[in-house]
Amino acid sequence: MEKIKLIWDFRGPACSHTATHFKTHLIEFFESEKLELILSGIEVVNEFHHYTYAVIDKKNLEGIKSSLKPNRGQFFETSK
Repeated sequence: MEKIKLIWDFRGPACSHTATHFKTHLIEFFESEKLELILSGIEVVNEFHHYTYAVIDKKNLEGIKSSLKPNRGQFFETSK
């Protein structure tokens, strides 16, 4: 099954805190909706741009995308 990495960007002086806080709510959402969250995390682009991400199965994309409104997404490739 294809995997998708959904991305929520946060910018500004408080982006680190905001990205961390959002990740907590992201995990809570997946638990409450009983959806599979393959991987989640926070990436640091620079001190004023962090993003939170969630890796999901492509089959769940439309429901999650309409509920959580990610800024962008990309195919996620796993190493074999």
